[in-house]
Amino acid sequence: MFQRKDNRPLASVSQIGTAALFISVLFSQAPITDQFTSVSQLGLTVTNFGILGNGWNKQDNKILPSCQYKQHTEILREQVEHFSYAGLWIGGKVDGEKRVSTAIVDGVFESGQEGFELFETSEIEIRSSIASTADDSMARYYSPFAVSHQDFLTDFRDYGVNTSDDNGIINHNPLGIDIHLESYAWNYTFADAFVILNYTITNASTATIEDLYAGLWMDASVANMNYTNKYEPGGGFTWYDNLDGFDKTSDDAGYKRDIGYQYDKDGDDGWAQSYIGVSMLGSTTPRPYIGTHYNQWVWTNSNNSDYPNFSMPITDEERYEKMSSSVELGPGPPNYTDEGYPAVANSWLYLLSSGPFGSSPANADSSSWSLAPGESCNVAFALVCGLWEGNGCGENSDEDCSVRRKNLHINHDWAQKAYDGEDINRNNILDEGEDLNDDGIIDRYVLPAPPPVPNMAIVVEDREVTVYWQNNAEDFVDPISREQDFEGYKIWGARKTMDSNEEFSLLGEFDKDDSTSASIGYNTGFEAVRIMDAEGNQDSVEVSGRYYHYKFVNTGVQNGWLNYYAVTAYDRGDPDSNLESLESSVYSNRKYVYPGVSAAVDSWTNNPSVYPNPFKGQAQWDGYGSRAQMLWFQGLPQKAEIRIFTLSGDLVDIINHSDDYSGSDIQNINDQRSPQFAGGEHAWDLITRHDQAVASGLYLFTVKNLVDGSSSFGETREGKFLVIK
Repeated sequence: MFQRKDNRPLASVSQIGTAALFISVLFSQAPITDQFTSVSQLGLTVTNFGILGNGWNKQDNKILPSCQYKQHTEILREQVEHFSYAGLWIGGKVDGEKRVSTAIVDGVFESGQEGFELFETSEIEIRSSIASTADDSMARYYSPFAVSHQDFLTDFRDYGVNTSDDNGIINHNPLGIDIHLESYAWNYTFADAFVILNYTITNASTATIEDLYAGLWMDASVANMNYTNKYEPGGGFTWYDNLDGFDKTSDDAGYKRDIGYQYDKDGDDGWAQSYIGVSMLGSTTPRPYIGTHYNQWVWTNSNNSDYPNFSMPITDEERYEKMSSSVELGPGPPNYTDEGYPAVANSWLYLLSSGPFGSSPANADSSSWSLAPGESCNVAFALVCGLWEGNGCGENSDEDCSVRRKNLHINHDWAQKAYDGEDINRNNILDEGEDLNDDGIIDRYVLPAPPPVPNMAIVVEDREVTVYWQNNAEDFVDPISREQDFEGYKIWGARKTMDSNEEFSLLGEFDKDDSTSASIGYNTGFEAVRIMDAEGNQDSVEVSGRYYHYKFVNTGVQNGWLNYYAVTAYDRGDPDSNLESLESSVYSNRKYVYPGVSAAVDSWTNNPSVYPNPFKGQAQWDGYGSRAQMLWFQGLPQKAEIRIFTLSGDLVDIINHSDDYSGSDIQNINDQRSPQFAGGEHAWDLITRHDQAVASGLYLFTVKNLVDGSSSFGETREGKFLVIK
């Protein structure tokens, strides 16, 4: 079990599971804590009981992203986590009594306790708008009803058997509400830094609820787990070096963003230069009647003598007051920022809330709203991240400012555009000229779209990788311009140096050969990569049961080194909508490979060998520690047994090889993302069959061909290698 702040134990997955142990019996549903948005750069854990994040606890011996951005990058400095847990708060008034139902509050992680008050009533359904790409994990969830590339749909509520049943939780007086959550995530490069949380709240009770407020409680802590001991608070990782703020800047349309955010004060030497933000995007209640409120406090501090206005609420009355009003700001520097928020780093939590919501106004000036029994209302939040723009503002490198929040603003504004959809002026009315598809309703969650990700395959050989892809992107119709605006392809490979700030290297770019005014690029045409038959006609080749129309050959790559490749498609943009050329995500079809010698099929002509030979200390691809090393056996048959001996004949290890080798037996490889191998190579971690690291010396090895029916079946060949430590 990990430790939370002030040496408090941090909840394990099993503890979270007990949060609704008895309620699971009632509703026959299990608490789900292992679903996270995987298509985008923002890896956010979504549960079916109102909590976001997973507390960085292990699940199936893995630590899944809690709120990590960027989750798909190979640049360690950009793999930043942003919170342990966040959770939904819903407040309202029933017969004048203020009630607040919370998914989680400070210091509470178990069932039966005040604050852990939302209970699962369904599993998590996954839907995807991805019909057919190399990302089969999403294609298998394809649904015509999907909103984004990865939708999570789930339900929970704040009561037990009936709407007045508090499930035995002290001080919990349920509102009697059912909550339906739909989360949306996209893999577009311009829309992969946010997740939209779309909540529908239904009054399941027999009493009218007035002035509903919804908010997200955030136990934020911006930190990079690669910076110190991985996922071990106390090993250099600290909760206490963060600052919060409320961004009231306006977007290009003149609307206030109202983003509650947190950042690491000094950025941890460049390892945690990222923001986590939350904003309310909109609701079924018209925007002019809704306020957005911001509050913050130090973890479990209900009486903050340094900042008395910034104290933790304890009762429902106090929580409702926090949700329905913003904190009274301080006087200014040095103890407060220029905006009036605390300027001393600490373990700050924050709450971003909005309201009042309802289905109809409760009074003449619409300052109060009500939700009658059986009625529903809707509210959507964006959880958004953004890397710092530059190192700081002015002379102070750790000073927060609007300029440094540029990327947070850009990413937030795309989330807002996605929510607005056809409702350009955000008035909840379909005005003239807004109905793009003439269906008579406001369509939300509409984004400009690049062409689909090309379906891609890889063939790995000796010092050579061939990239194949299909032409599935070429007939795509842009949802905004309504035109087929496909323009070309880009082939991407691994970054050239490990310390490069650019994660990908552009290996090739090919675009339409045309001279129209809308054309962009170099008009290269596709002849250099198009697959042709002997008569010069466009053709295709079969790879693993699929047919592909283009290929790109990358030669001179190093065997035994991890590489990766991706193919993107891009369009020509839409000048009328002020949109630049859009490109599909470079992460969507990235494939990892280890180039090497192919496996012998029938005639075993290659003599097996080892590289690097001699193995000196650590090869450049090795990690740290004796279990993070590897050398390679090459020239193997499709199926073989490798035996390793000392010079005196003692058996060191036995390795069973097949051409579908996955690298799962090697620590360095097992951490990668399902890499593809040539089939005739096998890695060894220099650990004996008795689980000890080998010593320096000369070693012998044998390879026995176990391919049934081959001409050399049962044949054994020998070799040797030297280890120098």
